[in-house]
Amino acid sequence: MTFSASLRQAFAPSGKLRASINLGNPILARRHASSGEPFGVSIDLARALGDRLGVEVQLVVFDTANQSVEAVRGEQADIGFFAIDPLRGEGIAFTPPYVLIEGSYMVPEASAIQANEEVDRPGVRVTVGKGSAYDLFLSRTLQAAEIVRAPSSPAVVEVFVEQKLEVAAGVKQQLQADLARFPGHRMLPGRFMVIQQAMGLPQSRGAEAAQALAAFVQEMKASGFVAEALARHGIQGASVAPL
Repeated sequence: MTFSASLRQAFAPSGKLRASINLGNPILARRHASSGEPFGVSIDLARALGDRLGVEVQLVVFDTANQSVEAVRGEQADIGFFAIDPLRGEGIAFTPPYVLIEGSYMVPEASAIQANEEVDRPGVRVTVGKGSAYDLFLSRTLQAAEIVRAPSSPAVVEVFVEQKLEVAAGVKQQLQADLARFPGHRMLPGRFMVIQQAMGLPQSRGAEAAQALAAFVQEMKASGFVAEALARHGIQGASVAPL
């Protein structure tokens, strides 16, 4: 697919494609331990889109999903990478999902909780990253359990352990990595939700730009680009969303 001059203007009115990157989800973006530079699937997609548009990509990096969403909604960034959620829809046009990510629970080893269905009970406190897709989803679905919000998704297990809470909720891969740092805990089998991860841009950029971004995402899935990026970055716990 090619982009017209009017589409280039819609996507990159400043002359650069400003991509909002959320480091709170390690499946999509992380920092290199040595250089500190961000890398990951979302960054690969941003640079591929910049190549198509023929413009330089400027990464606008945030620690939380909520900050990343607000940057695009407020047009401090031109595109972003978000979990599709109705509460985030205002002001942002989402593409179809490009990746599906599993959300899982962690509990102390000695916990009586053995299954996902046993979490939503009185006296159970569930830790989530503030403003994350898990926070939005569980805020709608949990009826009896209490939600405790950590400052960010990567801080969930630290808050969970520090405050001696009953359950931690988040990206399956992040929780599995945290098991090595915090022994004495276990993952509950299966998953409590699947997140549809998509690209998005301000709705003010127009329907044509939104359709072009959606077509770009579909092409990146169909061509194998997304699958190759997941494999190259060693990502587990995520799969390419179907066309």
